[in-house]
Amino acid sequence: MKSSSIQTRFGRRWFLGAGATLLAVAALPMRVLAAAMRPDSTFTATAVDAVINDLGGNAVDSDMIELEVPPISDNAANVPVVVNSKLPNTTKIAILVEKNPNPLSAIFYIPEGTIAFAETKLKVAQTGLVYAIVEADGKLYKKSMETKVTLGGCGG
Repeated sequence: MKSSSIQTRFGRRWFLGAGATLLAVAALPMRVLAAAMRPDSTFTATAVDAVINDLGGNAVDSDMIELEVPPISDNAANVPVVVNSKLPNTTKIAILVEKNPNPLSAIFYIPEGTIAFAETKLKVAQTGLVYAIVEADGKLYKKSMETKVTLGGCGG
């Protein structure tokens, strides 16, 4: 039996190709939005102060930020970090690692009306401070903790 022209014209390969093209076109606005939200200079900065400056200026210490980092980490490639902001109107949480070649490790944008909480795992180059930088009401706040990176978990 001969296949119909509709099956030939709109076959499986055509459908897969059209779907891939549609996904590529749909992803373009997200890339443009991501580039506008995080300037590359922030991720390529090599000092904590430069990152904080790029994020909006001076950050003030705050007890309204809860930062959890293990005091001793035996696996520097997998250090858990938890940030919980009790500051009202939190819009952004950034996590910086002082001794990494590029300190900015992550930025989380917090939608209005949601809990300002971020949890991730980071690679930490060596013993040093981990910073949580929180933007709330257009101002920056910070909290820091030291994590000791050891081989095999021996904190010597």
